[in-house]
Amino acid sequence: MGLSWKEWIFMVLLGVATASGLTVLVLILVETTSILLPAETKFGIVFDAGSSHTSLFVYQWPADKEKDTGVVSQALACQVEGPGISSYASDPSQAGESLRGCLEEALALVPDAQHRETPTFLGATAGMRLLRQKNSSQAGNILEAVSQVLGQSPLDFWGAEVLAGQDEGAFGWITVNYLLGRLIQYSSGQWTQPADGMLLGTLDMGGASTQICFAPSGPILDQSSQATFHLYGTNYRVYTHSHLCYGRDQVLLRLLAGLLQSSPATLLRHPCYHSGYQTTLPLAALSESPCIHTAVPLDPTQNLTVEGTGNPGACVAAIRGLFNYSCRDHGDCAFDGVYQPPVQGHFYAFSNFYYTFRFLNLTSRQPLGAANATVWKFCQRPWKLVENSYPGQERWLPDYCASGLYILTLLRDGYGFQEESWPSIEFQKQAGGTDFGWTLGYMLNLTGMIPAEAPAEGRAQSYGVWVAGVALAVLTLLAILGAVAVHLFWLQD
Repeated sequence: MGLSWKEWIFMVLLGVATASGLTVLVLILVETTSILLPAETKFGIVFDAGSSHTSLFVYQWPADKEKDTGVVSQALACQVEGPGISSYASDPSQAGESLRGCLEEALALVPDAQHRETPTFLGATAGMRLLRQKNSSQAGNILEAVSQVLGQSPLDFWGAEVLAGQDEGAFGWITVNYLLGRLIQYSSGQWTQPADGMLLGTLDMGGASTQICFAPSGPILDQSSQATFHLYGTNYRVYTHSHLCYGRDQVLLRLLAGLLQSSPATLLRHPCYHSGYQTTLPLAALSESPCIHTAVPLDPTQNLTVEGTGNPGACVAAIRGLFNYSCRDHGDCAFDGVYQPPVQGHFYAFSNFYYTFRFLNLTSRQPLGAANATVWKFCQRPWKLVENSYPGQERWLPDYCASGLYILTLLRDGYGFQEESWPSIEFQKQAGGTDFGWTLGYMLNLTGMIPAEAPAEGRAQSYGVWVAGVALAVLTLLAILGAVAVHLFWLQD
């Protein structure tokens, strides 16, 4: 007796399920192509030990590098509590202990399995450069203390050292040009290098030094002011110089010492402070600074009363007295006998350049004349009016007049920015959520020395095969369910 039509339907459904199931199995086993799996993320940690504070930055990049350099992004920024490590000269162990809080944050971010392969570095800048000049053994003790704490961590500690001023400026240049897409760009699904002539100059100012770095059009005549890099398959040559003792804090101390030397007394009338402002300062800060050299020794136990007069003209004259411009008669020179080619191109000014001009509302690329008039007008305002206008800013408020006039003097008279080139300076703190500074540039340069890993290889279906496989799998499931339904409910009738 032949099969009934219900049994025929049952057999057809079983046949469809079997055929489609076997086809899916064949597609899974045979129709695959080689693919590169996502690269493992690598991490690096850099401590920026500045003159007034220390910051920690954690960076990350894919292990398969782009043209031998990691595509790096900032994963964490942490401000260490307390002053800069150079302030712990009398108790070096506390310099190391101060780092533990931020170190723990970094350890929590980096996966435990990658601690041992995460390079960690501490770079000390101008504050420690000055301490090393004054007392090299104290500077050495501080570096030893921070190295002990970081060396005991599970990270791959590369060392703690005093960063050369030229390196600080040059690594800051790498940071800015990288973040603003002047070294490498992501376009149309791939990384590409931008056209020539787009490189940016950088202006950085800390508490004890200030840096300038840019790529001049002509040759760099002083080889000690030249830095070279190989990044993303391209060689770069830049002019870089760090002016020690020209950072914000040291300039304010030098300015005070210069005024005191010209008018020695226990009461000093200061043209860079607002009229009506008065404070008492210990002379110990002046006597301890390696940047101050006075004809008459200062008594560190003595206090000095300072009264502001709010005279920006006299303040500028006093600031100009800190510079020596005589070298300009002998070719390309900035000041104090330091060689510098003429500035050219677009510049980014950050750190204390940015903080001061942000307060003065001068970060919108105003003309030089307008910027100068704004600072002068601010300096001429009575202290009471200034104090009432900016509540909660008492710590830095008295110094914005002097800082603003100093920045104008440095950029115009020192570096040579004039009315026509002034708008080429942009005052910014960061880009894309990443801070400007030397640490990211250091990590970019460092990743060029860390061996790259080949991406892991896997197997996968092409999109068309995958769609066919999904459709056949659904068909198999429906056929099986149909056959089960026919067997349970139809054939039993």
